[in-house]
Amino acid sequence: MHDDRAFDRGAAADVWRRTLSQIPTVFGRLVYLASLRDPNTGRYEHFGLAQMFGEDEADRALRTSHIDAFNQWLSFTLEQQMQDLDRYLAGLHRDPRTVLETWSRVQPYRNLIPASAPEAERRLYLADLETLLEVLRSEYGVACPDPDA
Repeated sequence: MHDDRAFDRGAAADVWRRTLSQIPTVFGRLVYLASLRDPNTGRYEHFGLAQMFGEDEADRALRTSHIDAFNQWLSFTLEQQMQDLDRYLAGLHRDPRTVLETWSRVQPYRNLIPASAPEAERRLYLADLETLLEVLRSEYGVACPDPDA
């Protein structure tokens, strides 16, 4: 018999060490972790982790890592968030104007919030991110989409 808490720490540590530590920005970690969440079930899926630890443990480790990254983002000042987001955008190797125009229309950043995040944290995240995007749109000369279009 094994200790579930020790097992949990092992899987979470493995996720962090092998994958998340390779992603240079907290925003990038949010994007990556949210991409592992099945939109139909809310479960996190990672084949390699599931092979090593089982599906439930992989889900738990990824869910915890997602919440941790989200909380780390929320703990940043707006200036730190802007620096992190700038680094993320630079790492995409895409035209920032195109990215910002797409984000303004599609708002993919809304899907980066962990399902268990309290409403106040959700509102804070969205308010901060929309403020940052407004600044970036202004810097890059990207018009806001017409809400009536």
